[in-house]
Amino acid sequence: MNKNVERGQATRAHLIEVATRLFAERGYEGTSIEAMLVESRVSRGSLYHHFAGKDALFLAVLEEIGNSVGLPVAAEMQAAPNPIAALRIGCLAWIRLAGDPVIRQIMLIDAPAVLGWQRWRELDEQGPLLLIRGLLAGAAEAGRLEARHVDVFAHIVLAALNEVALMVARADDRAEALASAESAVTDFLDRLLGAA
Repeated sequence: MNKNVERGQATRAHLIEVATRLFAERGYEGTSIEAMLVESRVSRGSLYHHFAGKDALFLAVLEEIGNSVGLPVAAEMQAAPNPIAALRIGCLAWIRLAGDPVIRQIMLIDAPAVLGWQRWRELDEQGPLLLIRGLLAGAAEAGRLEARHVDVFAHIVLAALNEVALMVARADDRAEALASAESAVTDFLDRLLGAA
């Protein structure tokens, strides 16, 4: 790889790192391009070389966060003994992540507003919904639910998890909200799929 490409990748990564911090601390609306330039010490031309605007930078931040939190959870889910255990691990991990200030501000509070509901839903459909649907199909194969309900149940689980994550993210007492959410999600999955 030549030096210019390496420098370009390093600049892009630096901008994403700075933007992540600023978006998490100040929110999307409270973060200006000017603040990004000051904090990153990158020229306006360089920023716009890598990102068409603040919304494109936000999307890159969102993707980076999704990858950074998703990979460890995916590894833990792959180590699960069956699809039902993997689904439980993934669901509880998402609820726990809702308490993280970066996840809370960027993924749960700002993303639906910045991307628009339709685009936010498309991202969910390309990632979490596919995963949930696949795990529920595995549960159906194991006789834990009717195969004809897999698609609808996948939507129900995703909607419920997102709503619970928002509840935890916006709670005044996040520790209490998280404990309640974990208990309720575990009970919900037990009722849907049978106790582990």
